[in-house]
Amino acid sequence: MRVEVSFCIVNTAQRELLLRCLDAVAAERAALPFATEVLVLDNASGDGSAGAARNHPAVDGLIVNERRRGKGENDTTLLRRAAGRYALLLNEDSELRPGATAALRAALEEDPEAAAAGARLERPDGRLQASAWRFPTPATALVGALFLHRRFTVQSRGERTRRVDWAQSAALLVSTEAAAEIGWFDPLFFVYSDEVDFCRRLRDAGRRTLYVPGAVAVHHEQLSTGPVPERRIVELSRNRDRYMRKHHSAAAATAVRLLTAWTYVLRSAAALVLPGHSPRRYWRHVTATLRPAKGEGLREAALDFNAAPSKRL
Repeated sequence: MRVEVSFCIVNTAQRELLLRCLDAVAAERAALPFATEVLVLDNASGDGSAGAARNHPAVDGLIVNERRRGKGENDTTLLRRAAGRYALLLNEDSELRPGATAALRAALEEDPEAAAAGARLERPDGRLQASAWRFPTPATALVGALFLHRRFTVQSRGERTRRVDWAQSAALLVSTEAAAEIGWFDPLFFVYSDEVDFCRRLRDAGRRTLYVPGAVAVHHEQLSTGPVPERRIVELSRNRDRYMRKHHSAAAATAVRLLTAWTYVLRSAAALVLPGHSPRRYWRHVTATLRPAKGEGLREAALDFNAAPSKRL
């Protein structure tokens, strides 16, 4: 029987979250009327994640990176390996709720132009997490500067399946055929903006992306809420600018940098009086946004990790 859906999971040193993800996938598989497979790519974790995946009864295939690689490159590796007509891309910190896979597949089957479908993402406490947006442009940056983004830029709202510009790859079902046709993920996006670029190239090829609120995944988002996450901020800013330069003009990229930096200036000022907010963190967004080529991001962190084998033990 031909595989219909390949579950494709990238894990980087999050063993316990990976096991929760796999347990949820196992429950999904048991309820599906079509053939599936589960592929895990362990991104040089060193915390026992690879062994945990190898021993999990749901896992059919395991790829173990000896060196840390970027999210887009890892997703491409899994997509190339996948036997399914569809591949459900998952982060290790994504936990599918019952019925999510079937809902995502049904949405793509019902829309012949669609090639990607994103789930409704919820935080562990049940709050909705924005997961689909309009493509970045100077106009969306201006909307953000006016603090109207939740109304005009965020597209993950409502209770009906709808077409959107792009959806987050934490739980994203994609057509493997369409992914191959556009050349997979661009490895220049180490992490952040990789799925934005992917969905944009799908759109350029005449395909669409959907937001499917009937498919739910809990996203145990692994972002620092303590000290300033320096390298994440640098990588985020760098790839936002890379996307703009790739799909727009240098002038448009400059406009987005200035408008985005202004937004963070205002947030930094507000954080001086608002409890629970870090002015320093917002200010680091300002400097990284204005100078995206400066500083060390997650790509450099991976290079440092790869250059020090002892860190992998």
